[in-house]
Amino acid sequence: MSNKIWTNVNLISMQKNETPYGLIENTAMVIENDYIAWIGPEEELPNHYDYEMEDAEGDYMSPGLIDCHTHLIYGGNRIDEFEKRLNGVSYEEIAKSGGGILSTVQATRDATEAELIESANKRLSHLKAEGVTTIEVKSGYGLNTETELKMLSVSRTMNVNNDIDVIATFLGAHAIPDEYKNNRDDYIDLIINEMLPKIAEQKMATAVDGFCETIGFQYQEMEKIFIKAKELGLNVKLHAEQLSNQNGAKLAAKYDALSADHLEHLTEDAILNMKEAGTIAVLLPGAYYTLRDSKCPPIDLLRKHKVPMAVATDCNPGSSPVLSLKLMINMASTIFQLTPEEAIAGVTRNAAKALGLRDRGIIKEGMLADLVRWDIEHPAELAYYVGGNQVKSVIKNGKIIL
Repeated sequence: MSNKIWTNVNLISMQKNETPYGLIENTAMVIENDYIAWIGPEEELPNHYDYEMEDAEGDYMSPGLIDCHTHLIYGGNRIDEFEKRLNGVSYEEIAKSGGGILSTVQATRDATEAELIESANKRLSHLKAEGVTTIEVKSGYGLNTETELKMLSVSRTMNVNNDIDVIATFLGAHAIPDEYKNNRDDYIDLIINEMLPKIAEQKMATAVDGFCETIGFQYQEMEKIFIKAKELGLNVKLHAEQLSNQNGAKLAAKYDALSADHLEHLTEDAILNMKEAGTIAVLLPGAYYTLRDSKCPPIDLLRKHKVPMAVATDCNPGSSPVLSLKLMINMASTIFQLTPEEAIAGVTRNAAKALGLRDRGIIKEGMLADLVRWDIEHPAELAYYVGGNQVKSVIKNGKIIL
């Protein structure tokens, strides 16, 4: 448990109010038993909070950053494909020739849990250093029961052994493995009848994801998987409309998905479905940038219909080898034209919603004391700089961890 009183602090609370960034200036904040217990002027501090006091020296604090879409755990790398793309070969051509996701599958199957933990923790360390206090990690590079469970076991170990929260998502419907390429139905049956029940029974993941795309899974295939996931009490989310419009966002909304992610080819009618279902739009500018895409998600329509937008790294070895959520704040602003406030909400308040988490993402009494103390002069600086690290300290559950 951590008990402390911060004084002389400017809080980028990200609460929805009349103040940009939910800014609360020149205030005091009490942290008690890992949670924010009180916020207000220092002269009004209740007497019963007899805790250590620390002067924030007028610094800004934001909620801890949340990376709500990553593929952090994998074996090997795909540097060769990076070179091929730069020489004009498309992502789809690479996938159809046996590269892409399937090339990482074999490396991940061959890796031990210890090797996967070691490599994933190296990647995680970069994200933590920039203020990430919660991260979602997907499976999906196993594509058989043994390796999918191995990846989820790695996520669980990382959650226990790290001082930030690692949230596991099952992504068995990432690609059709080679051994099932002539019998897709059998692989889908394997997911439904073997993988999902084991994952639910062992509580290995909180959500089920899929890749709904011409080179991934069809609408009807994903619907079968979603029906089973919901029967087992698991949340759902979906990679949707990244390379083409497959009505994935409509499917996600139909099953009350936490989020639909990528969304470059999203249509307005699907946005209305997402709004009604409360499905968050997760934007992934790192993949857009790496694949040199030319079609941005329909930001103006998402904004018009008030669909909350989250922002994440999509950290993966192929389409988004990104180890900086801070850079994604900048890219969401400069490439996708979110305002700095929208982009920061995307890695705090809305990212928490995309993971179904109600105890973090804003600075408010009763919320977890997940915080970042910044060396900045204005909240918009979090979107402004390309490179560098303005973090002074990272606070998880009230404790300074960096």
